[in-house]
Amino acid sequence: MKGRAITYTADELAWIEAHKADVRADAHAQFVALFDRPDVQLSAYNGLCKRKGWLTGRTGRIEPGAVPPNKGKKMPYHPNSARTQFKKGQLPHNTKHLGHERISKDGYVEISVAETNPHTGFERRYVLKHRHLWEQKNGPIPAGHPLKCLDGNKQNTDPSNWELISREMQPYLQGRFGMNFDAAEPEVKPAIMAVAKLKHAVRKAKARRKSA
Repeated sequence: MKGRAITYTADELAWIEAHKADVRADAHAQFVALFDRPDVQLSAYNGLCKRKGWLTGRTGRIEPGAVPPNKGKKMPYHPNSARTQFKKGQLPHNTKHLGHERISKDGYVEISVAETNPHTGFERRYVLKHRHLWEQKNGPIPAGHPLKCLDGNKQNTDPSNWELISREMQPYLQGRFGMNFDAAEPEVKPAIMAVAKLKHAVRKAKARRKSA
């Protein structure tokens, strides 16, 4: 009865210990039939084994070298599971293909190209798309010369929207101490760029005279 301690005979305890490694449900069913103990539920049988330390020795994990029970067996066909199964040659939906584009945290477009990633060794890597297209049209970008976005839209990657400038020109184009090129109206931008180039040329000319 519920709440009443279950007692076992010495023979029953000996039998349970001898069959501790068996599958618990099977051993319990055999025990009930052999000793006519319908009062012993599976939960009580399990509790006794745990208290006595009569463990099965199984961890529930597949140990190294063990053969999976479904090895060599073909999965039964079912239309619901078949819809979500990978087909031969199919790639995950989030696979980053050659030419895949993304937006960087700075707002630039990045594109996956067939170049070895120097950090991971992978066959593809992401590069700035505007720089990639500009170099395809005009050749390698020389050191010390960044590309300047002309219309203020960083995601406009057309090479005509990017101009190669000297790094020394950037202070003239910045917003804090320069002429704030990025915030200027479109019709004013060419004039600001022209003034920045002129100031840069004057500065270079003065530097050459001093060094002469």
